[in-house]
Amino acid sequence: MTSEANLQPEASPLLACTISRDVQNFDLLIEDMETLLGEAWGDLGFSDALPFFQQPDAESLEFVAMAVDSEDEDNLILLGEIISQAKARGIKVILIADDVSPAALHQLLRQGADEFVPYPLPENELMAAVERIRTPEPEIQYHPEPAPRAANKSTHNREGVLMAVHGLAGGTGATTLAVNLGWELVVAAKKGETPPRVCLIDLDFQFGSVSTYFDLPRRDAVFEMLSDTESMDDDVFMQALMSFEDKLHVLTAPADIIPLDLLGSEEVMRVIEMARKHFDYVIVDMPKTIVQWTEAILSNAHIYLATIELDMRSAQNALRLKRALQAEALPFDKIRFVLNRSPKFTDLNGKSRVKRLAESLGIAIELQMPDGGKQVTQAGDHGLPLAQSAPKNPLRKEIAKLAGTLHDLGQQVAEAS
Repeated sequence: MTSEANLQPEASPLLACTISRDVQNFDLLIEDMETLLGEAWGDLGFSDALPFFQQPDAESLEFVAMAVDSEDEDNLILLGEIISQAKARGIKVILIADDVSPAALHQLLRQGADEFVPYPLPENELMAAVERIRTPEPEIQYHPEPAPRAANKSTHNREGVLMAVHGLAGGTGATTLAVNLGWELVVAAKKGETPPRVCLIDLDFQFGSVSTYFDLPRRDAVFEMLSDTESMDDDVFMQALMSFEDKLHVLTAPADIIPLDLLGSEEVMRVIEMARKHFDYVIVDMPKTIVQWTEAILSNAHIYLATIELDMRSAQNALRLKRALQAEALPFDKIRFVLNRSPKFTDLNGKSRVKRLAESLGIAIELQMPDGGKQVTQAGDHGLPLAQSAPKNPLRKEIAKLAGTLHDLGQQVAEAS
């Protein structure tokens, strides 16, 4: 690594620079940059970036990695100008964000950052981001679809946002959240915007019920695709999908119960990456069981939601999961806890219980979803999202708010595609 005052003088050209308030706060970024580029990179402070872009040394830059945290949110105007000036000079921008608010992140992404990577950096994610910005997007040609209910194909390499929903106990509403979040994202586009393409994947191979929630058949093509992911291409993947009202695309669980370990991490990620290529948002409904590929999903997901309830079983399972992930040095901090059937606003005793639960587990409960009542069960039985069967349901309204926030964050991905 080089310093601000000594950016590789009389040496090989700089290929990249980190830009941050203090790069020592991002030690994993330093390690990954050294692994990826050796000595062919430099480090700049925010105030040094714009002047450096004017210097001859900047002409060789392929990309900059801008690392920001919550303390940098007061400098969004400067950070946006740095991104704009880098883009104007043909320099790619990878945004590394640690605990940045959704509004601030959205503002920076709209300035034109090419890639977004959360911090702490998932393993090999920086290398993958660099490979993506170095690789021109191919223009993919497709044949017309023969099946009337088959999913519509995309002609873009979208690199969609990956979101996972994991229930830490039975009945905590994970599938309900995944299903309704998927539909709310489909209809989240504002007037005049192109509706986002959303794919919902049911990875609970044994008892997944996403197909039931949308009244979709389970097809043999799903098992055939999962059995040979090495041979999977765009056509095979798209033909395995079903569509709900020609808007939401769904990869259902197989028709028959199959072992959860039928697929390894490599096979599961092939399916996920194929979905990300075709869709703006990919939502994965996870099985409650921890399997070998759970780590792969957790490490690669942009958002990992874990649903719990205000009861002992949820508390115990959350604690056990925390211990297991931390023992293996896995990114437990990426998990965002969602409290289902949360206390009402006037239930002060319930609010106090929620606070004690979070403090005792050492977690933050970032989302609280109200009890949707019998309408939630009825919607599932009828194969309809809450937005269609009970649009005024309080649970539906909260999920719609969440989808709106996530859609704002995902606009940069949609525009890039």
